Amino acid sequence: MSEQQSGGTEGTAADRSAPDLEEGDTRQEEGATSAKKRWASRGGSIARGVLVGLVAGGAGLAVGELIAVATGEASAPVTAAGNWAISITPTWLEQYAIRNFGSNDKTVLLIGVYVTLALAAAIDGVLARTRLTLASILTAVVGVVGAIAAVTRPAADTSWLFPSLLAGLAAALALRWLTILSLKESQSSAELTGRRRFLFGTLGTGAGALVAGYGGNAWIKKRYNVSDARAKVVLPTPAKVLPEPPAAVHPNVPGLGSFITPTSQFYRVDTALTLPHVDPRDWKLKIHGMVDRPFEITFDELLSYRFEEHDMTLTCVSNEVGGPYVGNARWLGTPLAPLLRRAGIHRGTDMILSTSSDGMTIGSPVEAVLDGRQAMLAIAMNGEALPVKHGFPCRMLIPGLYGYVSATKWLTDLNLTTFAASDAYWTPRGYSPQAPVKTASRIDVPKSGATVPAGPVVLAGTAWATHRGIAAVEVQIDNGAWREAKLAASDTPDTWRQWSYEWADAAKGSHKVKVRATDGTGAVQTSTVQDVVPNGSTGYHGITVRVS
Repeated sequence: MSEQQSGGTEGTAADRSAPDLEEGDTRQEEGATSAKKRWASRGGSIARGVLVGLVAGGAGLAVGELIAVATGEASAPVTAAGNWAISITPTWLEQYAIRNFGSNDKTVLLIGVYVTLALAAAIDGVLARTRLTLASILTAVVGVVGAIAAVTRPAADTSWLFPSLLAGLAAALALRWLTILSLKESQSSAELTGRRRFLFGTLGTGAGALVAGYGGNAWIKKRYNVSDARAKVVLPTPAKVLPEPPAAVHPNVPGLGSFITPTSQFYRVDTALTLPHVDPRDWKLKIHGMVDRPFEITFDELLSYRFEEHDMTLTCVSNEVGGPYVGNARWLGTPLAPLLRRAGIHRGTDMILSTSSDGMTIGSPVEAVLDGRQAMLAIAMNGEALPVKHGFPCRMLIPGLYGYVSATKWLTDLNLTTFAASDAYWTPRGYSPQAPVKTASRIDVPKSGATVPAGPVVLAGTAWATHRGIAAVEVQIDNGAWREAKLAASDTPDTWRQWSYEWADAAKGSHKVKVRATDGTGAVQTSTVQDVVPNGSTGYHGITVRVS
């Protein structure tokens, strides 16, 4: 009896516990479902915030592009931000960009600016869902910061404030409107209607931003394009027409670049994020400073002067040993020395502080212009008016100096001063105020890492010591004796000199080849390895070749 009672009692307890377990499971499932819904809702909220922020930011940039149609390409928000970034970039990072990206460094920088602005816009869009007023203010503040960055550029004027300011205002208004639409969508009882309003508002704003942004950029390119003006320039006939360089200046070695670098292949290294487009009708050159007779000249007046042709090799100080930032071209220009003498230089003046139309400054020694070398104001390159990217309508050239102290593009101002009183752009960034081109040589054929057949192998390359000339080139194979290479004919001391060497006994295996040059003064290229900062790289260029 007691067992029956006990069993009955246990059965009753078990029966009672079953519903409790089921209820617990149900509550856990409901809790899990609720948590999933909360996370889904939070994820959806963040996604909407990111979308709203990006669309609002795009709308702001589009407005900025449209305003820049009136104020100039360099005043557009992204361009102004990029130029500001260039101005604060440390030297090591600038060299890293040139070394790894070359002429594409500007594209990489612009991508970085767009990514940074997109991240900021996305974060602001998420913040706006809970702190709308604060997010709107922050968006407008970004526009103010952009305006300050723009107006503090060397070539800026007051109008450069407006693209970024109005871009910030437009982005803030778009952010506020789209955020309110988004919040109403999630709170509306008529959910479908609210969703449609948000969707149409977002898509419409995004589409409008794309059309306005691309349209504004295209309008800027068209309005400030100087291609037609460049095509109309009639180049003056030089006082003495140079004959073409003799065929002997170029060894007949497959793979070796031409003696005169084609304009399309000529290197470009500068700080201009957007190319200055200067109409010759508006161009003026001011010569002033420590002179008796300051004056200005127009482009038409410049064309009336005596012009000369000159073959000259240009080298960038950023060119590493064996690097590509060197080129040889035929330039047409008027001598610079007579213009300086016309101004009447004061005693003690030792520096020409030249300025480009975008505000870039370069410091050059006065002596290098007055010592008889063919320093010039160039207007043409390889028989055509200067391309815009190479300084149209006028640039300065001084043989024997690295470009950062001699080759100002888009030239508009020559200020006669002293090195003690003035700093050019690169000097505070760790570069020497004066920098003669160092003797350098390069192996161009074969390329490093190439595989060549055993037997006779032809090595070839280029050497330069601008304004001193090249007297000899030697090749070393596997740390053996230095062997004299065959020099091609010399054009002028201001151009590079090409060379070749027949390696008659190339045995199978991996070999290391080095090259060195001797300049026209008898000085042998140094083996000391030095970086490009402060005044040009040094060391021997070497390659590894596998002979099969």
